[in-house]
Amino acid sequence: MKQIVILATGGTIAGAAPDPRQTAGYRAGALPIQSLMAALPDLGGLATVAGEQLYAIDSKDIAEEHWLILARRVGELAADRQVDGIVVTHGTDTLEETAYFLNLVVRTDKPVVLVGAMRPATALSADGPMNLYAALRTAAADGARGQGVLVVMNDQISAAREVTKRHAGNVATFGPGEFGFLGEVGPAGPVFYRSPTRRHTTASAFDIAAIDRLPAVEIVYGHAGMSPLFVDAAIAGGVAGLVYAGTGDGTIHQAVLASLVAARAAGIAVVRASRTGGGRVVAGAALDDAGLDFVAADTLNPQKARVLLQLGLTQGSARARLQHLFDTH
Repeated sequence: MKQIVILATGGTIAGAAPDPRQTAGYRAGALPIQSLMAALPDLGGLATVAGEQLYAIDSKDIAEEHWLILARRVGELAADRQVDGIVVTHGTDTLEETAYFLNLVVRTDKPVVLVGAMRPATALSADGPMNLYAALRTAAADGARGQGVLVVMNDQISAAREVTKRHAGNVATFGPGEFGFLGEVGPAGPVFYRSPTRRHTTASAFDIAAIDRLPAVEIVYGHAGMSPLFVDAAIAGGVAGLVYAGTGDGTIHQAVLASLVAARAAGIAVVRASRTGGGRVVAGAALDDAGLDFVAADTLNPQKARVLLQLGLTQGSARARLQHLFDTH
């Protein structure tokens, strides 16, 4: 039998409210991992499961120190020859960012699966127990090995790089955008139809063994009538990098361009992403990125571009190196 460890971090999947009709205003992370496991059916011959409470917070409050704690613990478990897979229960608000961080820094081909819920555990028709059961089935599946970090929600399997939260309240909120799901968890178990092609886990360029703190990177959201206020504030605040969530294919408002050029001249890395939710930001297509010393985010949304930039800056701020990372991860 497979040996699976669940690492609990809080979130809605462990949320509680006094009324089962209540799906808002609950307390996230209120229930311990033992309660979540008690709601599961008999796993039979699927796996032997152990649970560990790493922390218990609302995922909107996740910080980089939580990522480092989680990544190191996942790495320790993955190095244990008796452990076959790891499931991480997590709030949905920042689940995609945590998943992508782990995808870039955890050096294992063992399944690592993140799972959450859109309804608290005390709610009528809570989605957490079924989601967790599907995540355990995926972590125990031979086909999940080597697929990178996965997200399992609503019986659908997504790659960490591609998945994003698309709806504020629907249980089918998570999806991979234009590239499609990797697979699904059906009556007979998980089935995979494709695999990620970008570098991840064992092939990633990153190692956090000597990293205690990630560089400060902020996101500035492009919009009509924009001013350079927030870019200038970020420069004054001493950030190491900026992700500009631009309109269209990462286009930059004319009122802000000079401030972004000044930021780069001050040694701050600048990445152009798109606020649209789909498509590529291609280096040199909308702007002379090489001339401006800017980096194009490819298909990464702004929040994931921030994660990759934080890790990239641990290896230096040279544009060519950063662009290579965005082109390959």
